Amino acid sequence: MTPPLADILATARVVALPMNTRFRGVDVREALLFEGPQGWAEFSPFTEYEDAEAATWLQAAVDFAWNPQPAPLRDRIPVNATVPAVDAARVAEVLARFDGCRTAKIKVAERGQQLADDIARVRAVRELMGPEGRIRIDANGGWNIDEAEHAIHALGDCDLEYVEQPCATVDELAELRYRVKHKGIPIAADESVRKAADPLAVAQAKAADLIVIKAQPLGGIRRALSIVAEAGLPAVVSSALDTAVGLAQGAALAASLPELDYDCGLGTASLFADDVADARPVAGSVSAARVIPDAAALARLEAPAERREWWLARVERCHALLGD
Repeated sequence: MTPPLADILATARVVALPMNTRFRGVDVREALLFEGPQGWAEFSPFTEYEDAEAATWLQAAVDFAWNPQPAPLRDRIPVNATVPAVDAARVAEVLARFDGCRTAKIKVAERGQQLADDIARVRAVRELMGPEGRIRIDANGGWNIDEAEHAIHALGDCDLEYVEQPCATVDELAELRYRVKHKGIPIAADESVRKAADPLAVAQAKAADLIVIKAQPLGGIRRALSIVAEAGLPAVVSSALDTAVGLAQGAALAASLPELDYDCGLGTASLFADDVADARPVAGSVSAARVIPDAAALARLEAPAERREWWLARVERCHALLGD
């Protein structure tokens, strides 16, 4: 059952977290946090998302705050370092924030950059991590099929673990997977799962070798686990640039997966200059325990009044959609 709106708003806090490096076009990450019978949860769909999509994020937050979650199978979750689309000269600075991570996910296909920038960044990571490091790239659907194929060939000497969402559509992913199959580089689907009307379409089309799942966009831990079970593909749990509270929900999802074959994208607290709690990786992993935000941090990071009102109004609209 969806709790009354008043129960959500009673503890609601809106925060604005400054970032060390611009990421996904964001310099400050806003989120609304609230506490339910089971603990704190986060509602933080990106500001450009329409209410219908954002309501799924609210459902996830309500479920995490009000309902008992599946029993965890592990206490700590191995995570990857996340390298934004920075100049290659800054790669060492970024990696230094991710204590002990043996895997790195590198953003590529950033608007305004060239393939040469991506290649330089990926090679810089490979040089710093050495041959034992694992490297995956994420294009966020930024390439067409030919561009993606060319980029994968150009990065062939970097020993890629997989390529995440190289193209935007399921059909494009399927065609690209066929073209590069001989290279043995797996294709991962992210947006084609979490933003699709049918999150199983990518598996049914054999368009990916693995899927990336995120607790908030998929409506919560139980729904995400159901999608993984039905897809029948290995899964990587990742964040949606969450605060420490949202990362705890992602870690709880990863802790509940029957198999965890890949390091998870849940170390993104290291991208923030400040947070409501310390969720940065230690020795390459994060805790799967719930997070209680620090009272002083909530006050320090409180969003301006007009942004608080914007988020409260958004919660009210999305709550009405859940009621429908």
